Amino acid sequence: MPAEATSRVLRLRVNGAPYEVHAPNRRTLVDLLRYDLGLTGTKEACSVGVCGVCSVLLNGRLVASCLLLACQADGGEVTTIEGVAGPDGELHPLQRSFIEHGGFQCGICTPGQIIAAKALLDENPAPTEQQIKQWMMGNLCRCTGYYQIIDSIKAVAHA
Repeated sequence: MPAEATSRVLRLRVNGAPYEVHAPNRRTLVDLLRYDLGLTGTKEACSVGVCGVCSVLLNGRLVASCLLLACQADGGEVTTIEGVAGPDGELHPLQRSFIEHGGFQCGICTPGQIIAAKALLDENPAPTEQQIKQWMMGNLCRCTGYYQIIDSIKAVAHA
């Protein structure tokens, strides 16, 4: 089988920067981000899209990058945890809030938690605590007990 049949050139923007990457057709988005682009903030844990660790934004929409083929992001705009801070490196209010309110412990789930929380606040800048809990249900954490995560999001929400 010719190489062209098993791989392709993908053009996408990641965290505002343009990329052109030659990737196998079966490469997942999380693998493209981590291994081809060196953006290791996005993690992979469950590999079946239920834990939220691999959460990224694709064209502003929250997605599980372990389930998405990289070719599905071709032509799109991807935001990873590395793209949440400002261009000058200043932390996003959610990142600062997670630090101030102890919204992380081991840090494995933190990038996905912050990306999911950003998606929530982009869609609903003033969610109730119940709306936060419901939205964040797809992001699992084994360390914090969730209270600090909820507090971190509530502190940034415009109530």
